[in-house]
Amino acid sequence: MYARADNFCGTVLYDDLREAYLHHRAAAALVKAQKRLKQLRPDLSIIVFDAARPMSIQQRMWDAVKHTDHSFYVSNPANGGGLHNYGLAVDISLCTLQGDTIPMGTKVDAMTRLSHIDREAELVKQHRISAQAKRNRELLRDVMTYAGFKPLRTEWWHFNFRTRAQAKKYYKVIK
Repeated sequence: MYARADNFCGTVLYDDLREAYLHHRAAAALVKAQKRLKQLRPDLSIIVFDAARPMSIQQRMWDAVKHTDHSFYVSNPANGGGLHNYGLAVDISLCTLQGDTIPMGTKVDAMTRLSHIDREAELVKQHRISAQAKRNRELLRDVMTYAGFKPLRTEWWHFNFRTRAQAKKYYKVIK
């Protein structure tokens, strides 16, 4: 999604990148999640929007938000970046077999409280997201946690395969 300008930065961040990459262990876990999804819902698939991210791109993202209310949602490279920078995080959603995303309450990278997973029941009661969107998010979390990923509280689409401490200790950052 960062190969197009319709992202939260409003600019193309990847000029020549069209594939998503992950550390091989995270990639194997994502395959496991996809297989689990197919067992539960053969009509759906996981769609990947972002995965491994070089620190140079992380810096550009940080520069776009560092003095805004959105800085909460982007890891600061000066603090070691985030798990995307190790190939250990993925931004995803669910889609039909035709590639159309299904309702999740917000778009991927919507930097608002509507994206927070710990507020979903309240958001449904307030009619700010649909009950179906909540169920779709829950399905996504179920298959991802089954495969060993952990959700991020503030972004329904973001999943980490390792902790930040594990990444810093055992993995190399992508420059």
